[in-house]
Amino acid sequence: MQEANARPRRNTKQRQLVLDAVRSRHDHPTADEIYLSVRKEDGHISRGTVYRNLNLLANEGEIRAVHVKGGDRFDLRCDRHAHVVCQECGAVTDAPLPYEGALDTELAEQTGFAVSGHVTTFVGICPSCKERLAEK
Repeated sequence: MQEANARPRRNTKQRQLVLDAVRSRHDHPTADEIYLSVRKEDGHISRGTVYRNLNLLANEGEIRAVHVKGGDRFDLRCDRHAHVVCQECGAVTDAPLPYEGALDTELAEQTGFAVSGHVTTFVGICPSCKERLAEK
């Protein structure tokens, strides 16, 4: 029993480092970017530990995993909101639109599903890439 208690304490420090790294950024970082950030704080932490803790934190609702082409990004915001992804550079940003809960109800009525929510991801070209492409 003591071993079981000792392990979570060790992981709690590492988990907190990972959580702090996500919360310190507002750019929807990749797991690798979080790993590099956490590695500056703890040179002994492994990539696998960071990845496991990111997934655990997302599953617990402490952070949000944004599933996009090329791999997950992580978001400090856990409220229901949409994202927009650049199809050129892969940048992810929060979409300034309200969550439309009425869509959940409408879909539930039309399909019989017990809908608990939805995830909306818009795809386009970010201002930086749009400018870069226009210069070509």
